[in-house]
Amino acid sequence: MQFFIEMIGMQGDVMSAVTRFSDANNTADMMRLAVEASPNGMVMTNQEGHIIMVNSATEKLFGYSREELIGHPIEKLIPQRFRQHHPEYREVYIKELKSRPMGHGSDLYGLRKDGREFPVEVGLNPVKTEQGVLVLAAIVDLTDRKQAEEMIHLAVEASPNGMIMTNQTGIIVMVNSATESLFGYCREELIGQSIEILIPEPHRSIHPQLRTKFMEQPTTRAMGHGRDLFGLHKNGREFPVEVGLNPIKSLRGIMVLASVIDITERKHQEQQLKAALKEKDLLLAEIHHRVKNNLQIIDSLLGMQSDMVIDNSVISVLRESQNRVKSMALIHQILYESSDFSRVDFASVIVSLMNTLSYSYALDTAKFQVNVNTDPVYLSIDVSIPLGLIINELCSNAMKYAFPGRESGNIDVSLKYLDSCRLQLRVADDGVGIPEEFDIDQASTLGLQLVQLLSEQISAELIIQRKNPTSFSLILPYSTDTS
Repeated sequence: MQFFIEMIGMQGDVMSAVTRFSDANNTADMMRLAVEASPNGMVMTNQEGHIIMVNSATEKLFGYSREELIGHPIEKLIPQRFRQHHPEYREVYIKELKSRPMGHGSDLYGLRKDGREFPVEVGLNPVKTEQGVLVLAAIVDLTDRKQAEEMIHLAVEASPNGMIMTNQTGIIVMVNSATESLFGYCREELIGQSIEILIPEPHRSIHPQLRTKFMEQPTTRAMGHGRDLFGLHKNGREFPVEVGLNPIKSLRGIMVLASVIDITERKHQEQQLKAALKEKDLLLAEIHHRVKNNLQIIDSLLGMQSDMVIDNSVISVLRESQNRVKSMALIHQILYESSDFSRVDFASVIVSLMNTLSYSYALDTAKFQVNVNTDPVYLSIDVSIPLGLIINELCSNAMKYAFPGRESGNIDVSLKYLDSCRLQLRVADDGVGIPEEFDIDQASTLGLQLVQLLSEQISAELIIQRKNPTSFSLILPYSTDTS
């Protein structure tokens, strides 16, 4: 007899075949070889349900030899609880005579010789012969697949986050208990529903478009790309969420597993933190404002005091004290006007300080130039105040002593990055220089003593050049962390 076999795929590895027989040579041998070579169990029965052929894969699958199966009812391989209705199902199938999976989605089980049951997937295929219709069943052991699915199910169920799986059209096919708690629905109310049931009304209309776009290039990512997302509780309450999307390849196509986290508490903490930071900024602004005002009061008192004395040496001392106070007040003024109280725009400090000193010492800027060259540098207030005082002392000395009897001159102030960890402050002038007999380390003047003490305070290395030009260079450590 001759036959033609057409293979039709079904779920998993189940192989279906529609077989027609007519007169030809060696077809029976060909059929036996094809069935025997199949990796799946292959069982052929007659219309009465008696087994007339099995392959070696069936022997391994059920633990019987083929001699123990040939001639026996197919119910021998079916658990006891399913046997009663199986003949009815067989008669219905014989009337249909078409290839299809058995069970129509219900769970099927096989029964081994040792009495153990195992999950199976069965494809039924009618075989028309001259002697009547036979049924060829292809049987696949689903034990490994079911165990893998069970492990996934346990992992999903144990997750503390809401886990929701949808198909490509957005229909919910699985949720875990955390999702029930999160949204207030039981899983029976969610399975089969559109995912939009969990999305607030204002965002529902756009969601199908976003889902379609995601399915075009499904990748693991966070949903929303920085936008605020909200879930909708069964009672109508909206709450902020964070959603992670994970595409999963399955036998039914691409599924999407969404991990949903309620971030209500996090948002509340963020709001509290923002409020605390705002309160801190207001407090710092008020502190800097009051410090600045107090320093200005001290400046005014020193100015009033200098107006009441005649001795020029005393006036000079008071003026120097005023300039030191103004230097500190200037830094607090810049901080007060800044939106960031953790760092000072020190380039602005230097420019403002030079203007203040030029005015204080009545420097003729048409003849004596003050040149400022700085990189954009931001420093903590702990460094800014000592460094500001150092600049004040060095520039004050240059303005007072560098140009006796001179008609012109230059004072250069620079602040530059040496590298990512060091800054260099340099104050130089082209004046008369420092006499060789003058011992800087033993200087009795308050200004130079302050420079040395403040340099140590900020861990700066002080390098002095006496003339051509006279310069004071400070190498100080720098960090971008000004907190």
